[in-house]
Amino acid sequence: MKKLILRSSLFYKHNQRCTYIGVTKSAHTFNMSTQNVKRQKTGDKYELIYWPGMPGRGEHVRLALEEAGADYSDTAHSKSGMDIVTSTISPDNLGDELNPPPLAPPILKHGDLSISQTPNILMYLGPRLGLVPSADTDSTGQYHVNSLTLTALDGLSNEPHDVHHPIAVGAYYEEQKEEALKKAKDYRENRLPKFLGYFERVLSSKASKGGQYLYGGSLTYADLVLFQAIDGVSFAFPNCSKKLKDSGKYDKVFALYERVKSRDNIKSYLESERRQKYSMGIYRHYPELDD
Repeated sequence: MKKLILRSSLFYKHNQRCTYIGVTKSAHTFNMSTQNVKRQKTGDKYELIYWPGMPGRGEHVRLALEEAGADYSDTAHSKSGMDIVTSTISPDNLGDELNPPPLAPPILKHGDLSISQTPNILMYLGPRLGLVPSADTDSTGQYHVNSLTLTALDGLSNEPHDVHHPIAVGAYYEEQKEEALKKAKDYRENRLPKFLGYFERVLSSKASKGGQYLYGGSLTYADLVLFQAIDGVSFAFPNCSKKLKDSGKYDKVFALYERVKSRDNIKSYLESERRQKYSMGIYRHYPELDD
C-alpha cells in the first residue's frame, strides 16, 4: 500500500490529479445556443475525471457540484478510478473529431464535450449551476468571476504547491528541501499576505456589493475556489494562517471562508465521506515549512 501511495504521489506530481464525476443537470436552467443544444441533450451527465485519494484541483469542481445540489458519482470512491484517469491521459488517447486529447486532470465530460483545466471547467459549469450572474442582467459578470478565480488559484493553490516542489515537480520533496525552506519563508512573509490582502480589498470594493461575497452580492464559484484555497493553505501552514487571521487585517476574507463553510450543502458535504482528506497533493503540511 505504501508503494502504491508513493507511486500515486509521483504520478500526481507529473499530472496533478484527477477525479471522475457523473452529474445530472442542475435545477438552474439557462438558455443555450442551438449548437450547444445539439451537443448536450437534456439528461446528459457531467463526468469529472480526477485522481482518487486527494482533494486537489478537482475539489473546486466538486464543491460547485455540491453547492448546486447536483447528483454525481466520483471515482475517488471507485475501485476503477485510477484506471479511468490513466486511460484518459494516456499518450494513446488522441481525442476525437470534436475534442483534442487532454494533458492532465481535471477533465470534464458532458455529452460530446470534453474539456480540461479547473478555471475553464468552472467557467463552463457556472451558468449551468447558477454560480455566475445571469448574462441578461450582467453581461460581463462571468469574466470578473473568472478573473477572481484565476487569481485565487495562482496565489493560493499553484504557489503553495511550488513551495514544497520549488525545483522539480517530478522529484521528491526531500531532494529539494533546502530550496523549499527558502521558498516557504518568502511565501509566508510576502506572497500569502499579498493575496489575502488583495481579496480583502475585493471584498471592500463596490463591485462586491456588501462584502459578503467577492462579486455582485451573491455566491459565485469564485467564492468556492477561495474557500477551498484558504482551507488548503490553513492545512499546509496552520501556524502562519492563524497568525495572519489573528492580525485582523483579513477579517473579511476569513469571514467569507466561514460563510461558505456554513452553507447548507457545503456543510453537509464537508461532514460526509465524500470530502477527501488532505494527503500528498497540492497542500502538504511539513512542519519545517510553517512558521
